[in-house]
Amino acid sequence: MSKVLVVEDDVAFGTMLKTFLGKRDYEVSLVYSAAEAFKLISSDKFDLVLTDVRLPDNDGLEILKNVKAENPSTQVIVMTSYAEISMAVEAMKDGAFDYVSKPFRPESILQTIDNALQTNAVDPKPEKPKKAKKSSGSVSENFNLVKGVSEPSKRLNDYVELVAPTNMSVLITGESGTGKEQIAKSIHLQSKRHSAPFIAVDCGAIPREIASSEFFGHLKGSFTGAINDKTGHFEAANGGTLFLDEIGNLTYELQVQLLRALQERRIKPVGSNNEIEVDIRVVTATNEDLMQAVKEGDFREDLYHRLNEFTIKVPALRERKEDLMLFADQFLDEANEDLEKSVVGFSDEAMDAFKNYSWPGNLRELKNMVKRAVLLTKDELIPLKVLPHEIATSSRTSESDYGLFKNKNEEQLILDALDKTGGNKSKAARMLSIDRKTLYNKLKQYGIKL
Repeated sequence: MSKVLVVEDDVAFGTMLKTFLGKRDYEVSLVYSAAEAFKLISSDKFDLVLTDVRLPDNDGLEILKNVKAENPSTQVIVMTSYAEISMAVEAMKDGAFDYVSKPFRPESILQTIDNALQTNAVDPKPEKPKKAKKSSGSVSENFNLVKGVSEPSKRLNDYVELVAPTNMSVLITGESGTGKEQIAKSIHLQSKRHSAPFIAVDCGAIPREIASSEFFGHLKGSFTGAINDKTGHFEAANGGTLFLDEIGNLTYELQVQLLRALQERRIKPVGSNNEIEVDIRVVTATNEDLMQAVKEGDFREDLYHRLNEFTIKVPALRERKEDLMLFADQFLDEANEDLEKSVVGFSDEAMDAFKNYSWPGNLRELKNMVKRAVLLTKDELIPLKVLPHEIATSSRTSESDYGLFKNKNEEQLILDALDKTGGNKSKAARMLSIDRKTLYNKLKQYGIKL
């Protein structure tokens, strides 16, 4: 039985963690201060220490150093809020196995704990450290999806968890670069089909002439250039999930074939007289207004409703600024590994520039920018001077900061805030940086009724 020490000054949260881990056969000790932790660490040996980075009498970095001094093989996971991620990064530099961002559900860190306990890390600073995948509030254990802690991200995660176990067809909408394919992967990995194939297809990249062959396969000799039999995407995804990105780019002819395949669950390879039964779940994505395309006659309405049993809208990065540095930190880890560098984090000036910028290219733009910055950085922290000019010189705008109604379009700002918070007035007031009384007065002023 593995021995775990939890150091958490929030009594309720610490007790919940102790109870949760105890039910999963861990031997758990719980203390509420660094002083109590130091005593236990010196008198007993633990396999894992799970510590808050902020404590009333000290911080998690000192506990980490104390643990490594007493027993280098003991793994340490630090718990941190969004605002303290720089401390968590410093902790990992000093030998922590990983960090988890609050708030998180206890079950979401089980894989991180298991990974830590299975790692025999006697040397806290290996030559080329491999960072584990973050848990809730940072990254899914199975792939690089940053889940986020903002309200829009929580709502997104709730929808994914709700629809994933079903067989419903899902339409994922959102701006270009928001990570729609990663959401599709998350749906697949949380479904009953997770052990079967996940096949991703970019509908905009398939030449019209061979589209049927790409989707349904073909037999050797069925047309000029068909020198071998080919397995199509539908058959390749059999038993699993077929992800069709930019579904709005499909030709009308292929839309007809796709609808038939989905209705009958059968496909016929080009040149074949035999049909093949397929059992697939279809997840699609678009950054276009498909309903408008239906109205204009560019997209079949029956196919639209077949694909749109459940819709998930992925928020733009500017709509979840609370998650910005979580995303940036994950992309920093990936860039360090790809480029074989060891940049620790971002300077304060760089982080301010990040928060002021509107990120029109969303996650894709952020990821590319971070990788470029890591390549150019010669120090431990990414400086402002290596950022692209448009980011380094960006200033906070009304689009990214509601402020105290300095914008002439305050009625629209109020409506946007209420929409983003699902009509929750308290959350909308916090987003608008005003108190509830001021918000109620503004609602009355503009005649806004909920």
